[in-house]
Amino acid sequence: MCRYATAYKSHYACFSCRKTFKRKLLRDIKGGDSKDLIETTAKCTECNAPMADMGLDFEAPKKQDIKAWKHIANLYTVGITFHSCGCTGPGYIPNNKEALINHLSKIKEAYQKHQFFWINRKENPKTQSEIARDQHYNRAFFNQVPKKVKIGTKNSPEYNSTEAQIYWSKKIADVEEKITEIKTK
Repeated sequence: MCRYATAYKSHYACFSCRKTFKRKLLRDIKGGDSKDLIETTAKCTECNAPMADMGLDFEAPKKQDIKAWKHIANLYTVGITFHSCGCTGPGYIPNNKEALINHLSKIKEAYQKHQFFWINRKENPKTQSEIARDQHYNRAFFNQVPKKVKIGTKNSPEYNSTEAQIYWSKKIADVEEKITEIKTK
């Protein structure tokens, strides 16, 4: 389903009651240009607790499948939902707790590679040929850091390695926290 073709209803889930429902967004009802609209939190009709916005592509498991509902709650806890326009899909969704922990561990390894690169980066190159070589070989590392790490000009780019190390350390800590949270559930 393509979000741009028509206004679809988003799926909301209550993990404790194992209930779902769809709800249109207020901006879809009153028009997308209304900036003063405030969305209210979706509440469960059974327990009156706030419901999780699972996205447009969410398919709820059967109410009796408690294991699947716990897994969906774990996915939501670590930030994996089913938000997409439907054209490309929500991406990889691990199908059990072990696969989720493995997926998060692979993400952590990728973050550690980035951190290792920035720890070992000596200094910014000076000549145009060194800059071109550096941009060619290290493009993957340069493209995944925030703008505050990038300094200098387009022709003479420079990067703040310390800021990059701090950035990747925080990302690694976030993933470790998510892994710990999933393991303790």
